[in-house]
Amino acid sequence: MPIDYEHLMSLRTRGERVSYTDREVLLYALGVGLGRDAASRDEYPFVVEHAGLRVLPTFASILATNTLLDDCGWDVSRVVPHEEAVSLERPLDDSGTLLVDTEVAGVFDKGAEAGALVVVESRARRERDGEAVFRVRRTWLARSDGGFGGARGASVAPPAPPDRPPDLLQVCETRPDQALLFRLSGDRNPLHVDPRVARDRGLPGPILHGLCLHGLLGYAVLRVICEYDHTLLRSISATYTGPVYPGETLVAELWQDGNIVSCRLRARDRNQVVLDNGRCLLAA
Repeated sequence: MPIDYEHLMSLRTRGERVSYTDREVLLYALGVGLGRDAASRDEYPFVVEHAGLRVLPTFASILATNTLLDDCGWDVSRVVPHEEAVSLERPLDDSGTLLVDTEVAGVFDKGAEAGALVVVESRARRERDGEAVFRVRRTWLARSDGGFGGARGASVAPPAPPDRPPDLLQVCETRPDQALLFRLSGDRNPLHVDPRVARDRGLPGPILHGLCLHGLLGYAVLRVICEYDHTLLRSISATYTGPVYPGETLVAELWQDGNIVSCRLRARDRNQVVLDNGRCLLAA
């Protein structure tokens, strides 16, 4: 059944209070793989609160998670994440309360076979002083809900990597239990932990969360290029292109041109790109 365009475009929330503590910050950092090397003093400030806690920039995606699209009329069993983009006005505080405005920014009809793209944008500001903190623009692909007669949207090619071998590579090992840890950051979808649910979706087993992959890519840029200076990463965006199974080895491929980093994630043993068209903007 096609989605209701007018209904979707009417969905919005204003000033939703989102509070978090160092517990959520620490859980997220551990969930995307930091802290596994106990001897790494560079990672210590991201995983231990008394070291002057630093917050990973991609944690903004967790703070932007909301229920705006719950019961919006789409076939939720056929909805997959398509793109994630995070832009930061300032580094995230290690705890606090935000006021978040969220709305459906666009709905594009790609046809009955391809589905519909639904774009949701969230903007956050600090409650205590109203200062802008971040913007998250998230795009979902509703594979069963195209053909409603809406606009297709502009056909803009995503930012492809440069036509040269990667300047830098970073191996990203995932753990067999990583989805069990990452789900504590908020996404309890059984697809990520229940083999039966995964098989019903045509997958051989549970898959890692899309936001976990996005965090892994940001972590690779932070480690290899920013040398753990989290204040340098101003924005990061990428397109999801394939599933990742917990325990797989990923390779981050990075190209740096000034303060622009092009990037993607590849599943090493399958030689499959699973996060593509990545682009990070660093502080000049």
